[in-house]
Amino acid sequence: MNIQEPWLKWAVELQALAQAGLEYGHDKYDFERYRRIRDIAAEMVSRQAELPLEKVKDLFCNESGYQTPKLDSRAAIFQEEKILLVQESDGRWSLPGGWVDVDLTVGENVVKEVREEAGLEVVPGLVIALQDQHRHNEPVNAYGVCKVFVLCELLGGSFQPNLETLDSGWFALEELPPLSTGKTSREQISMCFDAYRAGHWQTLLE
Repeated sequence: MNIQEPWLKWAVELQALAQAGLEYGHDKYDFERYRRIRDIAAEMVSRQAELPLEKVKDLFCNESGYQTPKLDSRAAIFQEEKILLVQESDGRWSLPGGWVDVDLTVGENVVKEVREEAGLEVVPGLVIALQDQHRHNEPVNAYGVCKVFVLCELLGGSFQPNLETLDSGWFALEELPPLSTGKTSREQISMCFDAYRAGHWQTLLE
């Protein structure tokens, strides 16, 4: 899916409006209308993306309150001019990371994800970029995602078998394996290399 497709933009906006209405509305008849708008948005995504309606509702309509983007943290770790990637269960590779837990800071979450997925201990440092996933990754989610890329210092450790990843490895920019592009794109890895090599880096904000 591409967020630039009009039907998806409309569905996302309808869902956000309905969610806000359900949170801040007062009239019981309005609540019925907001719930119906939310159902229509889910049906649009289900039909166009060819996904089961219940799965779409679970992913797309499972929150309350004013809708804001989810946070996805990604760690950039370097060793001898190579970057660390982890192999996902589908065989493709990405920067270690994931959704930021509600009881952790972004920095704490980066440390946790690297430990769980790669078996390494790191210290988070520079924030390389805050990016809108819809502008940089395919396929996109039907909700907003803010991706936080953090340059980390490696302390030690080694890969350990776990439930999330199959393997880890160090890769030069010219030798990247097949990527899990919804999580990490080649352009994003190149950006991390630029930040690592720069004498001074200003966080990219969009």
